[in-house]
Amino acid sequence: MSRREPRIVEVAVPSPLYRGFDYRLASGMPTPAAGCRVKVPFGRRQLVGIVLQVKAESDLPRAKLKPVAEILDSSPTLPEELFRLLCWTANYYHHPIGETFSTALPATLRRARPTPADADRGWRLTPGGREQLAAGGGRGKRQAEVLGRLAEHPAGLARDALPVPLSVIKSLQTRGWIAACRLDPEPVQPAPGAVRAQPPRLNEHQQQAVTRIQADAERFGCFLLEGVTGSGKTEVYLQLIAPLLARKRQVLVLVPEIGLTPQLVARFGERFGIPVCTLHSGLSEGQRLQAWRRTGAGEALLILGTRSALFTPLKRPGLLIVDEEHDASLKQQDGLRYSARDLAVWRARQWQIPVVLGSATPSLESLYNVQQGRYVHLRLPRRAGNARPPRLRLIDLRTQTLRALLSEALIRRMREHLAAGDQVLLFLNRRGYAPVLLCHACGWVADCQRCDARMTLHQQQRELRCHHCGSQRPVDPYCPACGSSELLGLGEGTERVEQTLRELFGDYPLRRIDRDTTRRKGALEDALAAAQRGDARILLGTQMLAKGHHFPGVTLVAVLDADRGLFSGDFRAAERLAQQIIQVAGRAGRADRPGEVLIQTHQPEHPLLVQLTTEGYPAFAAAALAERRQAGLPPYACMALLRAEAVNPAPPHEFLQEAAELAAQPGNVQVWGPVSAPMERRAGRYRAQLLLQATRRRDLQQLLDTWVARLDGLKSARRVRWSLDVDPLDTY
Repeated sequence: MSRREPRIVEVAVPSPLYRGFDYRLASGMPTPAAGCRVKVPFGRRQLVGIVLQVKAESDLPRAKLKPVAEILDSSPTLPEELFRLLCWTANYYHHPIGETFSTALPATLRRARPTPADADRGWRLTPGGREQLAAGGGRGKRQAEVLGRLAEHPAGLARDALPVPLSVIKSLQTRGWIAACRLDPEPVQPAPGAVRAQPPRLNEHQQQAVTRIQADAERFGCFLLEGVTGSGKTEVYLQLIAPLLARKRQVLVLVPEIGLTPQLVARFGERFGIPVCTLHSGLSEGQRLQAWRRTGAGEALLILGTRSALFTPLKRPGLLIVDEEHDASLKQQDGLRYSARDLAVWRARQWQIPVVLGSATPSLESLYNVQQGRYVHLRLPRRAGNARPPRLRLIDLRTQTLRALLSEALIRRMREHLAAGDQVLLFLNRRGYAPVLLCHACGWVADCQRCDARMTLHQQQRELRCHHCGSQRPVDPYCPACGSSELLGLGEGTERVEQTLRELFGDYPLRRIDRDTTRRKGALEDALAAAQRGDARILLGTQMLAKGHHFPGVTLVAVLDADRGLFSGDFRAAERLAQQIIQVAGRAGRADRPGEVLIQTHQPEHPLLVQLTTEGYPAFAAAALAERRQAGLPPYACMALLRAEAVNPAPPHEFLQEAAELAAQPGNVQVWGPVSAPMERRAGRYRAQLLLQATRRRDLQQLLDTWVARLDGLKSARRVRWSLDVDPLDTY
């Protein structure tokens, strides 16, 4: 008896189910390879799935198998190495395989249609279009606008650069005034005189780092590059990248925030004069698909992106860099909760190339891996050039008169630095005008109606906003409880501090940089460019200002409120606070002029603050690791957090209690809970959580392998939304 022809495909469909689904191939339909996209019926819908494997038999009778509706790819959209990475990711994070694949694909490729062949298509002006433009434009305002913009760009513009309806484009094409064209990527144009014939000379420690990493250029090695702020980590990256580009090898650089992308693109463009392919959420669907194709074809050599760029296919990988590896933004906090840093290490091993994790304040997990011999620790202990490390000093607020969180000592030092022609940076990680709106007559407080949180007053817009769920409403003119008009904003946010600064320092230009002032596209880039040029003498902002920016004119940095993270219930709070303080302090004195850092606190004797200001981050990290070891907390243990939520408070606890009973078995995994989340009600839903902890990662993964598959079978699971977070960064 001959073996049956493999005419059944197992497909990963984007759904919350933890398995693939079998479909049959119709007669005459070609057999797709693993990694190809197919359109399949799923319930009443047609969905795009990824072929997991082709086989001859199914557990279901062939007659009951639904047919594949359409094969969308002639060759795999997901190359083999990326396919294997995503399968491993789904297994490790215990996330549905179909949703895992969907997360990695550009949005255009998730739709039920063949791969667009015109993702890099644009439109150019024809000779007839030029004549029409000279004659006065098109037949309407929008047509004239398109013709005018294309006249300014002879090589053509992408569809996304023409903000008009498609009907306008088609009308112009029908009349022969514009034509479709293929767009070639434009190289980054370096600023005049900015391209250096010779890179700057490295100091001893930078050269040692470059030499050590290049020694492993053709094999896997993980390097933790710890350098004090301003020590020249980016220059190390550049000199590692240069020889790889010369050999047509690709380099992928991950950054935690979109805000860091423009300055690195400019830096790379000035050095190498080649196109820098960027990948982040700010791109249009067409731009993202074009970047995906160019990287997969090997056309883009230098790729810079945020965490999702990790899932980009590369044809000739040579180096993987994760900048600011400690940053929590590298961990996805919803859907597929993956760590881009950890997956970068896995992917570099898969590619057999080096991976560099750079930070001035390394995560305790990375320092632990150094202790275990898994990572090579490379240090840059001093600033590049003539820059000296800033001097850190605590200001005891208990003896100070405050004006919107500005102490007299701080105001005095600000006047001195500003009079000397320098810039001042003030850091407060709390936007808005005041975090509390209170009635002076009866004590009523403006609470969020959907969260266990208070609304933040935004004075300029006269709005109350919840920074947890995003709900907003106009400011109450009268107290809803007693009718009094004596409503007071208590506490300080960046908006209120800005108001006080303008009263005190009205002669100096000021720039506030937070989420409220940078909502408009391009606003953040404009603000950072103005700060770097020195146009704004006083900079005030949230953590947007603390991450890797180079402000050469800043000589004074002040942390306005250092106490918020000192008494948190989260065991990672101290680590985050220490990293935040050191990172923002690093913005001071990065050029020739010395820097000064003032840290305002009501707890000047607190061990964390004393240790940071006297011994620095390495001493803090060593002490924190010792504490974690004694307490049996990560990185000396591993965790998984099961979260559940519902519109009523009881169902999450009922589901998690059943889940805890399923997990409670003799073994090496501890089960804690269920308990309510620290903020139980958020966005109108009640939340609870269950924590699993083990000393060995293998023990935890073995339990999760069988446990997660059984959770969907619980009756209580139907009344909640639940998710699993492996290696959680917070329990909020």
